[in-house]
Amino acid sequence: MKIATFNVNGIKTRLPNLLEWLEREQPDVACLQELKGLDAAFPEDALRGAGYEAIWKGQRSWNGVAILARGHKPVPIRRELPGDPADEQSRYLEAAVDGVVIACLYLPNGNPQPGPKFDYKLAWFERLIAHAATLYASGHPVVIAGDYNVVPTDFDIYNPRSWRKDALLQPETRACYQRLLDQGWVDAIRHLHPDQAIFTFWDYFRQHWDRDAGLRIDHLLLNAAAQPALVGAGVDRWVRGQAHASDHAPAWVDLAGGRLAQARPAAPAKRRRTT
Repeated sequence: MKIATFNVNGIKTRLPNLLEWLEREQPDVACLQELKGLDAAFPEDALRGAGYEAIWKGQRSWNGVAILARGHKPVPIRRELPGDPADEQSRYLEAAVDGVVIACLYLPNGNPQPGPKFDYKLAWFERLIAHAATLYASGHPVVIAGDYNVVPTDFDIYNPRSWRKDALLQPETRACYQRLLDQGWVDAIRHLHPDQAIFTFWDYFRQHWDRDAGLRIDHLLLNAAAQPALVGAGVDRWVRGQAHASDHAPAWVDLAGGRLAQARPAAPAKRRRTT
């Protein structure tokens, strides 16, 4: 079961890139971020033609998240991150796909910092940490995938010197991410590639892609029920090199289905659905 996360940076603009990637790599699940469009503009028919069913939550001009599944209809669990009923930004979706709980997130960027955008980033992170604890303890295989807007360590960036003031590298940001890991979550890419510099984002400016001056900010975290099934993880770098590409490349994990089946509880607890 290949589960991927991809910040498409505008699904209308990047639809040809997205469809090419889906056809070539055929992930079983794809978590998308930055749709940058209202719900009615989501290309449901085009994605269904490519073999994918989807749930999504859009927003005008920015944000927006979706979960695609090949051969399955994602079963919605949540359409928002708990903890702030007044938060109207489209940044979180949660669904069940073939026995695995998939959480798709687009964590706030937080720039400029300090300021209200950074405060919102940290407050959103606190809500994620609280909810992630319940997901971790659910007994179901869980994958939290998305654009976390966090560079976990200096090893995850080509050169941290010019980024020290950026919200992605702030000590508070990194501390929140570490608190997630301390719950027991496994950062799949770093777990399987502990000594390899791997990037998922290359800025459009200053020839970052040409120089491989990247950052690793797209992550897939696995709980204890999913981690034993982990057999592969990586980044589809070729996507970033295509014409009209997003500034992100898809990151993914491969989970062995047999091991997942062993991890699933015999009688799954009922999940609360929200609208």
